[in-house]
Amino acid sequence: MKKYVYLLSVILFGFKTFAQQDSAAYAAQRVKVNALLQERSTKFGQYDESLTQRSGIFGWQTKKDIKNSNEILRQVVLTDNNIFKELKILMDYKDLQNQQKVANADHSQERIEAYMATIKKLQDQNAQLKEDLEKNNKGSLSKYIIAFLILGMAGGFYFFNKKIQRYKRYEKSTV
Repeated sequence: MKKYVYLLSVILFGFKTFAQQDSAAYAAQRVKVNALLQERSTKFGQYDESLTQRSGIFGWQTKKDIKNSNEILRQVVLTDNNIFKELKILMDYKDLQNQQKVANADHSQERIEAYMATIKKLQDQNAQLKEDLEKNNKGSLSKYIIAFLILGMAGGFYFFNKKIQRYKRYEKSTV
């Protein structure tokens, strides 16, 4: 029995540790996504700023300005792609957590149903034992009544026998 208790303790501790690691991975993933969002915001600010740069003659944009803006925009798009990938991972973590919650709820429901079945079984056994006890008590009461009647009959036989013997002696002495 001790082995099972120890095994159950180890399993529960393992589940708790796994859940903590999962939560830590989820938190780390959130930090990573937030950092990527901050990076994207910075790059988009740089892109917006690059659109206002005009280094050409008469305040026009040059090819270099446009290429620089396009390169920044390309980096923003790459960052967006990375954000989508990391968000997908984050959503997978969330789905996994939800699946674990559902599995835990199912397991809890199974345990509750098992407890209810055990309680029902014990109630039935208790009712059966009460019924058996009542039958035994009724049987023992009838035994006491039978014993009392037998003793009463034996006592009555003894007293009547004595009376008959006295009556016979009395008749012999009078005859």
